[in-house]
Amino acid sequence: MRTVGEFLQDRKSPIQSIEPYQTVREALELMAQYNIGALLVMRGQRLVGMFSERDYARKVALLGRSSSQTQVSQVMSERVISVSPKQTIEECMELMTHHHIRHLPVLQDDQLLGLISIGDVVREMLTAQKFLIDQLHSYISG
Repeated sequence: MRTVGEFLQDRKSPIQSIEPYQTVREALELMAQYNIGALLVMRGQRLVGMFSERDYARKVALLGRSSSQTQVSQVMSERVISVSPKQTIEECMELMTHHHIRHLPVLQDDQLLGLISIGDVVREMLTAQKFLIDQLHSYISG
């Protein structure tokens, strides 16, 4: 199974983030623009939280807050579970399943390297399974 670092080397998409002082509306607009379900909340180069569709639904919409008046810092998830580039994609799946989360920031020495989504993990695991099936099929046939 590939490591997170190996996965990130092959993926060159930019990391989308927002500042904690920005509004929830600005976060939602950015998420819609890039068709993503979560944003990293950064203060300068430091990760301070994550804002997701789940945060919006539970902490803004259900509570009747205004997305134009609410700052991301007021509703973001501050406790962020992250992974290192040395961890495997399988370990990411285990963490996501155990903690009921869909996104994992990748950090090395508190420096942000990337973001892994549940979609990324599923695609990687399917690719690995297909490779294994093909290898077994070749072994049996050949």
